[in-house]
Amino acid sequence: MKYFRFSFVLALVGVLVAYFFLGGLYAAYIVALLALLEVSISFDNAVINAKVLEGMTPKWRERFIIYGIPIAVFGVRFILPIIIVSLASGEGMIEILNLALSDAALYAEKLEGVMGKIYAFGGAFLLMVFLEFFFDEDREVVWLRRLEQNRITQRISQINFIELLVAILVGVVLSFLSGELGVSLAYFIGIALYALIRGIDHALIKGGARSGVIGFLYLEVLDASFSLDGVIGAFALSSNIFIIVIGLAIGAFFVRSLTIYFVEKKVLSEFIYLEHGARYAILILALMMFVQIFMHVSEAIVGSVGVVIILSALLHSIIHKRRKRRA
Repeated sequence: MKYFRFSFVLALVGVLVAYFFLGGLYAAYIVALLALLEVSISFDNAVINAKVLEGMTPKWRERFIIYGIPIAVFGVRFILPIIIVSLASGEGMIEILNLALSDAALYAEKLEGVMGKIYAFGGAFLLMVFLEFFFDEDREVVWLRRLEQNRITQRISQINFIELLVAILVGVVLSFLSGELGVSLAYFIGIALYALIRGIDHALIKGGARSGVIGFLYLEVLDASFSLDGVIGAFALSSNIFIIVIGLAIGAFFVRSLTIYFVEKKVLSEFIYLEHGARYAILILALMMFVQIFMHVSEAIVGSVGVVIILSALLHSIIHKRRKRRA
């Protein structure tokens, strides 16, 4: 419980602020709903964060917790959408910031106007997160054996840079279907950013020195990709930017608490298929983002599918653990 103590305190404070200053019981309810939505969408984010943090030094883990929180809450969930809208619309950041604070409905409309590019970027990055895992020949643990270890998958996995080739192919199809240069550009920027970060990371590992900076940067971009869906979906529940920020901030803190819990309790080594579930949930989220370039998909559906997949992986992990004990 100690891992979630501060998150619960923050949640209580956030709900009370919403109740007394932002609109009473309805505002408090929306804040709680947004927090739950953020956790459901980003639960798999906590699992992947924990996996990355296990390979980082205690010093960089601490920095991720201390500095990553304000970046995740204010940078990714508040400032980043303003930057995106500013770049896409050609208006100044100060103008967009004033718009977000004074006319949230119009700001939401402008944000919705560029959401195709946002979904393309975030979906591309998340797709690469899944593909690198799926085609990893050195992966020892197999969950869905017929899918992960069949002859076709094994042969394809031997092709150099296969994850990049598959992602490029998806990007070509997506560009053709959308017919928008902005969507295509955003998608391939997401791919390029992932390739750059992971390329530097792998080079440092081969050189015998893994950089905490690269790991930190990777986690922040990953968090941004996860949060984009929640930020945009939040405007379907409220047009009040303060309610949205409070709700998403509470969710972000709970995700960080989950991450710390997973690392310190060694949950991923205890439940061996949990990472697999998170990766497949990431694939579903990426595909949902691509679909939302063309049509709206309820955030509740996106979050629920991810949670079901992870719970399934958790259940299989428990069954595997019991069978191993009996053996």
